[in-house]
Amino acid sequence: MARLTGFSRLLITLAIVAALVFGVRYFFPNIGKSGQNTPDQTTEKVQQESQQNEVTKNAETTAATFTPAPLNYSAPAPIGGKLKGVVELGATGFNAFIVRIDAQKNWKLEKSEFGVSLVKEGLATDDDVKSGLKRYISDMASFGVSPRDIHFVVSSGAQKEDIMPKINAALKAMGYVVNIVTPQQEAAYGLKATLPTAFKSKGFVVDIGSGNTKISWNPNGAIELPGAKYYQNNMTASSVYTEVKGKASQVPSNLRETCFIIGGVPYELAKQSRAGKERYTVLKAPAEYKAEGAKQEAGLNIYSAVAAATGCKQFVFDWDANFTIGFLLGL
Repeated sequence: MARLTGFSRLLITLAIVAALVFGVRYFFPNIGKSGQNTPDQTTEKVQQESQQNEVTKNAETTAATFTPAPLNYSAPAPIGGKLKGVVELGATGFNAFIVRIDAQKNWKLEKSEFGVSLVKEGLATDDDVKSGLKRYISDMASFGVSPRDIHFVVSSGAQKEDIMPKINAALKAMGYVVNIVTPQQEAAYGLKATLPTAFKSKGFVVDIGSGNTKISWNPNGAIELPGAKYYQNNMTASSVYTEVKGKASQVPSNLRETCFIIGGVPYELAKQSRAGKERYTVLKAPAEYKAEGAKQEAGLNIYSAVAAATGCKQFVFDWDANFTIGFLLGL
C-alpha cells in the first residue's frame, strides 16, 4: 500500500471528525441544550409575562385613589322561617346551599358545600351527576329540608360548556326539574341575594364567575362580561380590561358608593384578610393583592377594571350570598 501523502491524511482526518460529529448529534440530539427553551416555550413564556405585566399595570392604575372604607352593617336574621335547599351546577363544580327564609325574605345560610365536578374541563360524566346529586339530596333531607324544597339550578356560565346538555338530560332522567338561568336572570338573582335593602339606593353587585362576570343594580341593570377563565378562550388581559372598564361605566353614578362582590376569585382574595367568621369582608385595592395562578390573575384584572370604571372604593365580599339563594328568594 502506497504511503499516504500529507494532504490525503488531512482529508481522512476531516472525514473521521465529521462522522463523529454527525454520530453524536444523531444519537444525542439534546446534548448541549440543557436549560434552553424551544421557540414555542419561549413565545409562551413571553406571552405569560406580558399578561402578568398588563394585569399589574391595570391594578396600579386604581391604587393611587383607592382607600377602602370599613363596613358598618349587619344583615337582619330571619324570624322563624323555613329551610330550603338548592344545588348549583356551576362552570367549575356542584355547590349546595341550605338557607332559612322567613316571610319578609330575610334569610340565613345554615349550611354550604362546595364540590368539584370539573364541568369546565369537560370531565363530568353521568355517574358524576347521579352520585353527586343523590348525596346532596340525602344530606339536605337529613338536615331537615323537605324533598319538595330542594331545587337544582344550572348557571349561565356552565350552560356554555359542551357537556351540559348531557348533564341536563341525566338530571331529567332522574325525575328532577332543571332550572336553567340566563346571564340576566343570574344577575338579578345575585342582586336579590347579595345587595341589602339598606344599600339599594347607593350600591351595586359584581359576581365574578369562572364562565362569566355579572354586574347588576336596581331597578333592572344587568351586564354580562368575560369570566375569570377568559384566558381559556384566548382572550388577552388588555382586551378584557378594556371591555369590562367600558361596560362597567354603565353603572349609574349614584349607585357607586358600595359594591357587594361575590364569586370564586373574590372569595380567594377575601380569605387573606377575613376576621374570624364575619359575614362581610372589605377587599383591599386590586394592586395590594398578588395573584396565585392564572384564574386569580384574570379575576384581579376584572376587579381592577370595575374599580377603575366606577371609582368605587368599597368592595365588600359576602361570604354567604350566592345567586342560587336569590333564586330561592324569588320562588
